[in-house]
Amino acid sequence: MTDDRLTSLTSWYADWKGLRVAVLGLSVTGFSAADTLAELGADVLVVTESAAEEYARLLPVIGVRAWTGSLEAVPEDLAAFAPEVVVASPGFAPDHPLIRWVRESGIPLWGDIELAWRVRDKVTREDGSAADWLLITGTNGKTTTTRMAATMLVAAGVRAAPVGNIGTPVLDAVRDPSGFDVLVVELSSHQLWYLGLQESPDPVSPAASVCLNLADDHLEWHGSFQGYRDAKAHVYDHTRIACVYNKADEATRLMVEEADVVEGARAIGFDLGVPGPSDLGVVDGIVVDRAFLDDRRTSALELTTLADLDAQGLAAPHLVSNILAAAALARAVGAPPAAVRDALTTFALDPHRMQVVAVTDGVTWVDDSKATNPHAAHSSLAAYPGAVWVVGGLLKGVDISELVAARGPGAKAVIVIGTDRAPLVAAFERHAPAVPVFEVASDDTEEVMARVVELAAGVVADGDVVLLAPAAASFDQFASYADRGRRFAAAVQERIAKGDQGEHDAHTAPGDR
Repeated sequence: MTDDRLTSLTSWYADWKGLRVAVLGLSVTGFSAADTLAELGADVLVVTESAAEEYARLLPVIGVRAWTGSLEAVPEDLAAFAPEVVVASPGFAPDHPLIRWVRESGIPLWGDIELAWRVRDKVTREDGSAADWLLITGTNGKTTTTRMAATMLVAAGVRAAPVGNIGTPVLDAVRDPSGFDVLVVELSSHQLWYLGLQESPDPVSPAASVCLNLADDHLEWHGSFQGYRDAKAHVYDHTRIACVYNKADEATRLMVEEADVVEGARAIGFDLGVPGPSDLGVVDGIVVDRAFLDDRRTSALELTTLADLDAQGLAAPHLVSNILAAAALARAVGAPPAAVRDALTTFALDPHRMQVVAVTDGVTWVDDSKATNPHAAHSSLAAYPGAVWVVGGLLKGVDISELVAARGPGAKAVIVIGTDRAPLVAAFERHAPAVPVFEVASDDTEEVMARVVELAAGVVADGDVVLLAPAAASFDQFASYADRGRRFAAAVQERIAKGDQGEHDAHTAPGDR
């Protein structure tokens, strides 16, 4: 194969037949890539450590071979296959043995986003063009912002869908026979790292893009904060209409300044302050757009009010920031202010994101299990100052001390869970020594949250909040952040059902601190 062939593969209707493609991984993303390539007529070999029964059963049906086993070394079957291009699932880190082999061998390496962009014209709009893409990344708030932007566009009568890292692979949306006008694509730093490898003849070129914020996360995957930051910055590459950035986060502004964009693309800022021209912000309790109107030097358009957002449970500062970012993206592709307002009157947060699971005896129990890093937990604690804070899990190489120094002294009490408890306990001893700290030492998933709720019930009083904001990943003790949140909520409900939630007699049992 020559490079010319790959250069020509920028349409669903190009000649993909017989192209030898190795797909690494068989998660939902890997399967969508294999299924797409099989439909295109490519010769596909899936290489994976393990496979869900459903996917393993379907591969022969769609005409795809699979090799399953240890990936500590390059399988002989993969080397013998001599792939002309490799499509890697986003879980494969840059230092994975297979990724190193692919790059050292000079084999073109794509992620699922590159493949999806190349075949995006399978189903077109009425004018014959492919759907516009809006790209969203950031350390926190990606999923909420993605759902909000898609909801705003649907309210405007646009056929839009939230896809990507949010759950539905972009390749599945591209192949949906009903078609879309706009795809609102949530991208992880992993997907963006793969996108940054490409020198494509037809690079991914979104109508609008945003990096919501930047803080330490996934450092073990990227190898350094700089690597993580550089991956995130690729979200702005080749943007055509609007590069949306967070005025309260200098790193996002610098990304926009350094980005290689299409001539004419505008920088659109957002924050919770009074907006300048080309910004979105808040004036006297009114959320306004001062970017997408002709008379932006002297005027602004009302989108909603903080009072209306409060009635919907959306007035926490970080949620207002998400709303501003989503509105900027939707407005960039023509959604009117009324659609933004109407969408927010019915929008509900995802489960496990600032979700009130119970209010009883004057105590509010809040599940923010999706706060899987310090930046997200910081936002949660800002919304609920003085809470009993449930924290801990897998820290993913992130230093927790800055968060503890900033928010720990304001907590009423702290309950530490997870395998990485030692650095957390040490951080509280150093930065918040006056705050009571309880340590749940149990490794039994079935017991952890029952013990958390028991300890929390022992210190709460009327008007208090118990906040699960772990600032850490869940996989040490739970199947997922959702599993962690569900178990927390179930433990709360079980205690309420027993009628002993209000026993305010804090104590420590053996193994608790």
